[in-house]
Amino acid sequence: MAVSNSLLILFLTISSLSLSIEGIQNSNNFKPSKYSFSFPLTSRRISRPASAATLLPSLVSSTSRNPNSSTGSKNNQSAYKSSFKYSVALIVSLPIGTPPQSQPMVLDTGSQLSWIQCHNKTLAKPPPFNPSMSSSFSVLPCNHPLCKPRIPDFTLPTDCDQNRLCHYSYFYADGTLAEGNLVREKITFARSQSTPPLILGCGQDAGAAEGILGMNLGRLSFASQARISKFSYCVPVRRNQMKVPPVGAFYLGENPYSGGFRYVDLLTFNQSQSQQMPNLDGAAYTVVMEGIRIGGKRLNISRSVFRPNPSGAGQTIIDSGTEYTFLVEDAYAKVREEVVRLVGPSKVKKGYVYGGALDLCFNGDPVLIRQSIGGIVLEMGKGVEILVEKERVLAGVGRGVHCLSIGRSELLGVESSIIGNVHQQNLWVEFDLANRKVGFGRAECSNSA
Repeated sequence: MAVSNSLLILFLTISSLSLSIEGIQNSNNFKPSKYSFSFPLTSRRISRPASAATLLPSLVSSTSRNPNSSTGSKNNQSAYKSSFKYSVALIVSLPIGTPPQSQPMVLDTGSQLSWIQCHNKTLAKPPPFNPSMSSSFSVLPCNHPLCKPRIPDFTLPTDCDQNRLCHYSYFYADGTLAEGNLVREKITFARSQSTPPLILGCGQDAGAAEGILGMNLGRLSFASQARISKFSYCVPVRRNQMKVPPVGAFYLGENPYSGGFRYVDLLTFNQSQSQQMPNLDGAAYTVVMEGIRIGGKRLNISRSVFRPNPSGAGQTIIDSGTEYTFLVEDAYAKVREEVVRLVGPSKVKKGYVYGGALDLCFNGDPVLIRQSIGGIVLEMGKGVEILVEKERVLAGVGRGVHCLSIGRSELLGVESSIIGNVHQQNLWVEFDLANRKVGFGRAECSNSA
């Protein structure tokens, strides 16, 4: 999810790192704002726990975020772990290298580092990336500015491996560990259109097929390094009975459908604000939520619970990497109370918590339960609304049990509200980075590829 995210645990020489990234960007002749590159997007189960809640900084203990603490290391891995495992992710395949090799990646607007699978001991289809077949591939040596023991862009320090190459370790909040070597490689969109060499991770996880496409606001994300001014995606509806996942779309640059989008402003935070707000993820896509309606009834929730307080708690995030939607306690309590009232207390499966994260689950006919609840509307700023249709208010979790597809952030140890990809289905979601806004538009996403 998302768990998307620059988990700032260590601080250092930002000047040398900035010069390095700036050098990459200044050599960039790729200007995607003038183009529109489209790729198929599928919503399907993945071969390992998804990165899902990658953007959740509050899962890191306060000591491990402290730059003066020695606990932010490989010996403190338990600080990042949550019991909840995500299974459904948004997958896009991008052409990596020269000549390009198609590589499946989890589209994650909640995390920063992009990485691909480079291991060779696998029968995965498509096969992992083969560095020896790309003329534009290069590795980062240990003396590169990124390979310092205290850079703020990784959840664990980089270090030198036995081959004197820069090794990274990147923890996600669901407990997933990604590690490998930092490399430079191009994304090749067309014969005459490619990015400059970007900083990527070359993963060593033989148990997974997909990498991660990190698309948050962090300076090492793909969007930032490639200077993407705008990107968008349309999440297709995944139906349990369909053996072949439906296909939506992922656009880099202009979207031909954007004329009908409605926009909300992004809340942005400078480095100083992020440092002073320990529960804030300053690299996340933060929007203003105004309220929630269930079955046409507006719940009595103060707007202030959806806004960051002085500690950063309370931000509302749009995250493609998180599967479900999660609400801060003051909002979730009102939602739970209303849903129980509509469905009836007798149908609640008492004492049951799915995956340690969804704690409002039901026995009984899911069709009748959905009809009792009706649709749920997430009210955003400027009159924008996200409709959770009654067909998607419940998640089947097996053995005839269905849970509300909105969870309690507190169970994840998080201080944020997160709108996950299950509630972004049949929506165009556009991130206009140049103008700091997010657009939404209703669509039949399986027809948009």
